[in-house]
Amino acid sequence: MRIMVILAFIGILGSLASALFYLMRDKGSSSKTVNALTLRIGLSVVLFLFLLFSHWMGWIETTGIQR
Repeated sequence: MRIMVILAFIGILGSLASALFYLMRDKGSSSKTVNALTLRIGLSVVLFLFLLFSHWMGWIETTGIQR
């Protein structure tokens, strides 16, 4: 489970880096920046839904705040 979350974060950061690269390189003349940011948002939503589903299935457990 931990490896899947780490891979998802790496994918999100990679998409963000590619959006920055296309923004600096193309100067907004193409839609590559928008596509990379759309991919980042999609990956973030999928990761969030996967974490919710994993909690519902009991694959991960909440630890709560220790008092």
